[in-house]
Amino acid sequence: MKKLARSFKWILVAAVLAANLAVGARLYSQEVAAAEERQDKDSPYEMYELFSKVVEQVRANYVDADKSTYQDLIYGALRGMLQSLDPHSQFMDKEAFTAMKEDTAGKFGGLGITIGIKDSILTVIAPMEDTPAFRAGLLSGDKIVEINGDSTDGLSLEDAVKKLRGDPGTKVKVKIFRPKTQLMKEFELERAIINVPSIKDTRVLDGGIGYVRMLQFGEETADDLQAALDTLEKQKVKALVLDLRSNPGGLLTAAVEVGQKFLRRGDLIVFTRGRDNRMERSYRARARRTFPDVPMAVLINGYSASASEIVAGALQDNRRAVLVGEKSFGKGSVQSVLPQEGGTAIRLTTAKYYTPSERVIHEVGIEPDVVVPMSVENWRNVVLARNRAETTNGLQSAASMDEGWTAGGDEEALPNLDVQTPPEEDVDLDKVADPQLDRACDMLRGILVFQKR
Repeated sequence: MKKLARSFKWILVAAVLAANLAVGARLYSQEVAAAEERQDKDSPYEMYELFSKVVEQVRANYVDADKSTYQDLIYGALRGMLQSLDPHSQFMDKEAFTAMKEDTAGKFGGLGITIGIKDSILTVIAPMEDTPAFRAGLLSGDKIVEINGDSTDGLSLEDAVKKLRGDPGTKVKVKIFRPKTQLMKEFELERAIINVPSIKDTRVLDGGIGYVRMLQFGEETADDLQAALDTLEKQKVKALVLDLRSNPGGLLTAAVEVGQKFLRRGDLIVFTRGRDNRMERSYRARARRTFPDVPMAVLINGYSASASEIVAGALQDNRRAVLVGEKSFGKGSVQSVLPQEGGTAIRLTTAKYYTPSERVIHEVGIEPDVVVPMSVENWRNVVLARNRAETTNGLQSAASMDEGWTAGGDEEALPNLDVQTPPEEDVDLDKVADPQLDRACDMLRGILVFQKR
């Protein structure tokens, strides 16, 4: 009986293994067949043949022969191919690739705005303080519809930057559409050397709450922030507000260095994930000294982007801070520059940023824990109120900049342009309120009271 039971046991095991093998073989054959079918539908040879035929037909028959050289046609096709993927992928000819490398080396003449593509339209993410764009009254969310009289419809981000930059002292005209008022206005701005500090408004608020406003993420940001935090630590602040509103971001390394000032050693800050989960790379806190573990709030709005979103997401997921304000912009993709033959290159989106809890940032943004709406006009007035000295240098409150705005433009691209909003009354900067900061401070004071109990 024992021999019979043992034999039956082995027979049963063999049967199970045979069944698993059969199922596995069937699944494998189905997967191979599906892969072959996909390859048949996406055959490179047919597409290459179509491409070469079109190139030859255009070169032979296009009316202007000087516009249809092989280089013109191939370069144009490459630009279109990369631009069709997303606003951040791009083909760069030799001149553009050289200019990109030079841009990373030092100062340049510009207007002081960070731009991006939002809803397929060139959009102002944030005007930098004390720059031509900020002094003229441009706001986050403004749509740039023309540059020097040329439409920006279909213009790549890189080409737009190229048009806006130039030698300091030269001028450029930009036509702006403001979605809130449905009005347009043309600005003539003089380019200047842009050199914006990373940190501003370091102070102690009522109740011993420290406050730091960060304007961008650059090479000096981590050191500048550390100096501000050292000052607050000496004053023995009981809580901290980190203001990232309208911060357009910057360097990934700066975001990691900022995040680790508040997190425990080893905490995950951000990671990247590419196609088929390849190219994954994680960034963890490695600092040995961090800011004291006091209650913390981070302020964000719809124009907190890129590195700002990385820091906000890391502090939120690691339960180090409460986010207050509005959902962030949603710029969280990784671009790799791949040099090609002849001095050209492609900038290609190869991965996306994810928060520690595996939330994707790109085109999604970071949701605050406490939602407090606030208009960009109100935010500009808050900034002006904090920098009263600047208001004597030709600056105006957001509500007093209604002159010169008119309805008009391409109604198909920008519908409802006939709607006009009556001018608002001028704003007394002494009475400007900051509801997002107020809400964050109230929350932190409540936490401090609870901790005492």
